[in-house]
Amino acid sequence: MAGDTRGILRLLRSPAAQTDVRMPDTAEPFDQRYYCGLRVAFSRARTPRLMAVTQQEIENRLWDAADELRVAMPEAQYSSVVFPLMFWKYLSDTWEHQHQEFLADNQGLDGLSAEEAHEIEYRDYQSFEIPLIYPGTVRERRASWTSILATVTQPGLGQRVRASLQAIETANPDKFSRLFGSMTWTSEEVLSREVLAAVMQAMDRTPKMHEGNMSHDVLGGAYEYLLKRFSDGSGTRAGQFFTPREVVELIVEVLDPKNFESVYDPTCGSGGMLIASANLLKARGGRGYTLRLHGQEAVPDTAGVARMNLFMHNLTQFQVEVGDTLKDPRFKKPDGSVAQFDVIVANPPYSLKWKPWTNDPRALGGVAPQSSADWAFVQHMIASMDPKKGRAGVVLPHGVLFRGGQEAAIRQRVLDDDLLEAVIGLPANLFYNTSIPTAILVFRAPGTKAPKRKDGVLFIDASKRFTKAKNRNILTDADIADVVTAYHSSFDADGNPADPDGEGGLSARFVPTTEIVANGYDLNIGRYIKQAAAEQEDLGTLIKAYNIARAERQKAEQRMLAVLAAAGIEGFDE
Repeated sequence: MAGDTRGILRLLRSPAAQTDVRMPDTAEPFDQRYYCGLRVAFSRARTPRLMAVTQQEIENRLWDAADELRVAMPEAQYSSVVFPLMFWKYLSDTWEHQHQEFLADNQGLDGLSAEEAHEIEYRDYQSFEIPLIYPGTVRERRASWTSILATVTQPGLGQRVRASLQAIETANPDKFSRLFGSMTWTSEEVLSREVLAAVMQAMDRTPKMHEGNMSHDVLGGAYEYLLKRFSDGSGTRAGQFFTPREVVELIVEVLDPKNFESVYDPTCGSGGMLIASANLLKARGGRGYTLRLHGQEAVPDTAGVARMNLFMHNLTQFQVEVGDTLKDPRFKKPDGSVAQFDVIVANPPYSLKWKPWTNDPRALGGVAPQSSADWAFVQHMIASMDPKKGRAGVVLPHGVLFRGGQEAAIRQRVLDDDLLEAVIGLPANLFYNTSIPTAILVFRAPGTKAPKRKDGVLFIDASKRFTKAKNRNILTDADIADVVTAYHSSFDADGNPADPDGEGGLSARFVPTTEIVANGYDLNIGRYIKQAAAEQEDLGTLIKAYNIARAERQKAEQRMLAVLAAAGIEGFDE
């Protein structure tokens, strides 16, 4: 009920332009708690919100704080320090802002006991607790950012930071359990007091991080900015937790989540695909906050990054679990089978070595080989699709399209059951951890394909659609829009687009399953989409280069023979 009250308060205090407001779907308007909340909300509505912080300002100041770490650790490790500190400051600033509003709104209420005041504050103002640490001792202090910041010149700073973060986790087990990760960076051996103090002092120069001072769009954008900066500078390690946003947006656009649906990412990393689902729905006029978001991540620290990321984006209907999805799926039904969801998105680790299943019901068509878990992740996603409207999108290397052995048997079963809807070939060098070309595979629950997409697979070749950036290739908004247009296109009897110019130059074809069966269930995109013009252009370029090289070789040989002849060396002429 307190959460519903908070929803009403946020609605009344938000400017009219704010569209993603959490209005309770079921309310009890005559409940005393709602009456109290409404009275307080109208009181607050008279105070204008500041909203003066720009995206650029907070991003620059947060990066200045992160840059203090350059003397202590490589950029690849910045996220383990900066994100917990940033989220701690956000929680502390928010708690203090709500506390000051509680004090201001209740100045005239005399005779309240400490217990009554605490009940009112945490019923109608606070949605989490910043507790006391070392209670009942001379060292007693609140586990807040400002409280610990005042002690940065004293020895044991890392210990105090760790104690504060652990106290917040313990006081809010339903929200922040294991949120801050392992916190190994709080050790003096890992990060000296001087460096940690410099980072905190620099971060403290950022504006107050609460909803009275900046929108969640700005907060979430700042978090995303840091994720990208850390990924750009950390090389292959970034692929463990960050999928390029344009790839995420493309998958989510294709799967098209709806209000009140469930979204699941079995390898969620930093939570980007879950957040993108809510953002897309909101951008289309829907209610992104109604999505029920679920994620599982094998690395505990990365799972913490995902939880913080979701909170920063003002998304609270989520559950992120830690564990190996293939070995120990954490989302299950009462009967022990894997839970099922409306939308499933994933960018799993490619060609991961794993311990194959034994008698696992997810093993549709067989068990993936020990050398590569690619199809095992697909099988898990298929098992997790809601039988009525489930759909899934996954990014994988091209090898899954044509490799033989056990993978071929799984691929055959998936095609025979008409589960695969589309294969979208992406450009090479899109990702931080690999330069190989990849493909998005789109699946639909049995029998749920649109009539015109039954008994076949849509192939889209977007491999030539990219823009070169500093460290990798990127997909532009136009590239994403054209791929989505191609995905929704109609096709003639030969499988070609009814509007050939409607996909912005992309190659697309709907291929009947019978043709794929005739090709031995091979899904190699090149078998079904012929780019004759491109092949001819490439061949002409190769012939031209060969002729130039041949002429240069002949000139070099003539010079060499002339030098040898002048030196009286014979026997080299033909």
